Amino acid sequence: MRDEDSRYEAVRSRDARFDGEFFFAVETTGIYCRPSCPAVTPQRRNVRFFATAAAAQGSGFRACRRCRPDAVPGSAAWNVRADVVGRAMRLIGDGVVDREGVAGLAVRLGYSARQVQRQLTSELGAGPVALARAQRAHTARVLLQTTGLPVTEIAFASGFASVRQFNDTIRAVYATTPSELRAAAPRGGPTAAATPAAGIPLRLAHRGPYQAGPVLDLLAREALPGVEEVTGTPGDRTYRRTLRLPHGTGIAAVHERPVTQRGTTAAHAGGWLDARLRLTDPRDLTTAVQRLRRLFDLDADPYAVDERLGADPRLAPLVAARPGLRSPGAADPDELAVRALVGRTAAGELVRSRGKALDAPCGTLTHLFPEPAALAESGRDGPLGALAAALADGTVRLDVGADRDDAEQGLLALPGMDARTVAVIRTRALGDPDVAPPGTDVPDTWRPWRSYALHHLRAAGERDEEENR
Repeated sequence: MRDEDSRYEAVRSRDARFDGEFFFAVETTGIYCRPSCPAVTPQRRNVRFFATAAAAQGSGFRACRRCRPDAVPGSAAWNVRADVVGRAMRLIGDGVVDREGVAGLAVRLGYSARQVQRQLTSELGAGPVALARAQRAHTARVLLQTTGLPVTEIAFASGFASVRQFNDTIRAVYATTPSELRAAAPRGGPTAAATPAAGIPLRLAHRGPYQAGPVLDLLAREALPGVEEVTGTPGDRTYRRTLRLPHGTGIAAVHERPVTQRGTTAAHAGGWLDARLRLTDPRDLTTAVQRLRRLFDLDADPYAVDERLGADPRLAPLVAARPGLRSPGAADPDELAVRALVGRTAAGELVRSRGKALDAPCGTLTHLFPEPAALAESGRDGPLGALAAALADGTVRLDVGADRDDAEQGLLALPGMDARTVAVIRTRALGDPDVAPPGTDVPDTWRPWRSYALHHLRAAGERDEEENR
């Protein structure tokens, strides 16, 4: 979809597969949209294309009020790419520019601020400040339309440095004032009476079919008492967990929406997962949302994955049975690494012995998973002590901007860390879509989606076991 004529055809057909992969703007109206916008298709000569919403905003275009292009899933390219641009986009999504500035982003990437600015602008049409600004505007709109927070509090919770900057950005992006934007909140949806204490209601968008069942099955098997829980019955379940965030803590709930049957399985054909976030500090909204998106693999491109894997005779029937199968990530990469190393039972003991108790427990959710520093300070020896120390001092980095190859080599150098455990960490904690653990029969023809292929094989194996019982 790099060819502009192909992009225009996607716009003409209102093809939702490309929502978030690119944006188009109409010069005669000054508005930019997602490809699936239901408005009348503009003439080709009046259309411009942009890689990001920030680039469209930087060129003076306002967000469409009908299709809300700022609410689309993120580009799947940032999950696949391991270069500096992909790593930068993941870090910006996690709120690093808001917390640490461009200089902090550059340090994490190992480049100068000028190099980062040049590479992002060259490829995406917008630098890190503009990309972070677009994200802040989206966060502000969500808070304005789903909570009762005062406008001044929303300005700072969204990451803006001043109320004036907040007002100017909202006018530039949405062509309206914050108060008018709040008044325009959709009726019948999340109400402005919601508060961070009661929870911020959200819709976590995804593209294409989404297999919620297998994701919830996996999370239910792995759930750690005190930190996580899955309640309800298949097809109508809720996953809840505690979150350690930059400015405070949070409790997240994600709901499995009822779906209609399609063939032998059930899958959302495009849309969203309902969620609710309770945050001690609303400044953590963007970070919390991005961590849930990574955990549920909501920015994936199921069309690209299914097309590649479905062309293989061995996988074709599995892909047809489970279109849109995802490869779940992690809400906390360091936590995932520890859990992958020690197993569920030992991880539960770590929660009880070293986990920090929440100031305001919520039902069975009472603790945060212990930080690596807390585990390192406990004086633990052996593989767990070595891993905790490496994570705590930064010898091994597993954050969203980490270099995956460097992280893998650092993990393999630790005592007691085997290649299969590292493969799990690379797949889940680092969100790598193309991992083939040692000893598995995974051909190169499945690249760059080998992680997804393994999920298909495992899902088929689990189904066979159930049928044989």
